[in-house]
Amino acid sequence: MTHVSALHGYRRGVRPGCPFTFWLSYQPPLHWPSLLGFLAARCIAGIETVQGGVYTRSVVVGGCHGVVRVRAMRGQRLMLTVTGVPSTALPGLIARVRRVFDLNAQPGRIEAQLGRDPLMARLIAARPGLRVPQGWDAFEQAMRTVLGQQISVAGAMTLAARMVLRYGQPLASQVAEGTGLTHVFPTPAALVEEDLSDLGMPRSRAATLSTMARSLLDDPHLLRPGVDLDSWVQRLCQLRGIGPWSAHYLALRQLGAADALPLGDVALIKALRVLEGPEVKLADRALAWSPWRAYAAQHLWASLT
Repeated sequence: MTHVSALHGYRRGVRPGCPFTFWLSYQPPLHWPSLLGFLAARCIAGIETVQGGVYTRSVVVGGCHGVVRVRAMRGQRLMLTVTGVPSTALPGLIARVRRVFDLNAQPGRIEAQLGRDPLMARLIAARPGLRVPQGWDAFEQAMRTVLGQQISVAGAMTLAARMVLRYGQPLASQVAEGTGLTHVFPTPAALVEEDLSDLGMPRSRAATLSTMARSLLDDPHLLRPGVDLDSWVQRLCQLRGIGPWSAHYLALRQLGAADALPLGDVALIKALRVLEGPEVKLADRALAWSPWRAYAAQHLWASLT
């Protein structure tokens, strides 16, 4: 196994198939149990697992199938092990993993401002260094978001697993062995012409999935950052089946928009009522959390677990 620092990028001379190990640093604190718990609850069978404190998932990078594993280590760092990915693609992959695990966050700055609110100060004390996990891939996150409309997380993951099994490409055998993984996530082209209601969902939601697949095929940059959050949300809401909740959730998970907040989220409303009483309005309370409302939302979601 080759051990290299993420700061040194990659080495071109390593033979194909040799695993790479990288050490990913971050600004402390980082609340690893909550981060791993969030990912574990949203694992899609076939493409990702959380076992023994290790997050493992299949990837497609540079046209090649690979597997990444992430675990927490001492010394304010995560260990990333990569198999099957071309060395030339490693810098981009490292950047992607850092984004997924929100490792570029500045918790000291975020929590100093957010903690001025008494409720957030309590939640921060319970989970210092809580991160906002982001989506691995724009298309995958769009599909996850639509599948999660008005159903539980477990229900959405069941539908996602069916989608992967039916439309995902089998994971290359040379990297699949011993991982418990079987597939890679489907591409937009694999889904765009399919009747996804056969997976066990309402036809309206299936149509929205097809709309997102077609939209991302037509415009691969659709879910990239825009001029400002409000304009980005308004543009996305023009798509059939995408409302403010879906748009803000995608902004939070895919754009990494620190001030995104899906105000209509049932779990957020429930968490706030549990913590502060049934008369409290999320929209009113959220005014005090800007410009870090995404982190406030993550704390509220985490409080329910």
